Amino acid sequence: MSKSKISTNTMTVVAMLSAIAFILQFFEFGVPFMPSFIKLDLSDLPALIGAFAVGPIGGVLIALIKNVFHLALTSSAGVGELSNFILNAIFVLPAGIIYQKKKTKQNALLGSILGAVLMAALSVVTNYFVVYPVYYNFMPKEAILAAYQLIFPGVHNILECLIVFNLPFTFMKAMISVIITFLIYKHISPILKKIGTRQ
Repeated sequence: MSKSKISTNTMTVVAMLSAIAFILQFFEFGVPFMPSFIKLDLSDLPALIGAFAVGPIGGVLIALIKNVFHLALTSSAGVGELSNFILNAIFVLPAGIIYQKKKTKQNALLGSILGAVLMAALSVVTNYFVVYPVYYNFMPKEAILAAYQLIFPGVHNILECLIVFNLPFTFMKAMISVIITFLIYKHISPILKKIGTRQ
């Protein structure tokens, strides 16, 4: 792939992984020790794979396209999609950049963990200042806080909830994608290369 521009072959891989990411958004499920309105999905996974396969810009494009598609189904006036894009981009950029410098498993792991940490930390900021204020229009702030307190009464405000619950949840979600990527990337990389070289 040229470093100066995105090739047609790269866009083929980006389009395919974006479609997979969009589909994965529909397969969400609740997790123990989290309020029922927080769901886990693996739609960040294709963007991480893309960041390794076609570079960090490709990974960010996958995150963008996935969320643009999801705008047609949004229930958050696009705020949830914006937050998801920002967090997904923050996750895959360090992974793709560090791996691109030297393509080793160690660099891939280092970049992925760094991205997971940044994504988790930024999730507190985006949720507190952007996402949750919009959700308060649909669910009272007190009701959201009460849902967290049912699980752990020790939290006293939304910021504490985000730090105690959402931050580790987001990190765990990112690391699940990292683990799956490390398990399957070696097997699917030749397939992605083959798809990308078809005219």
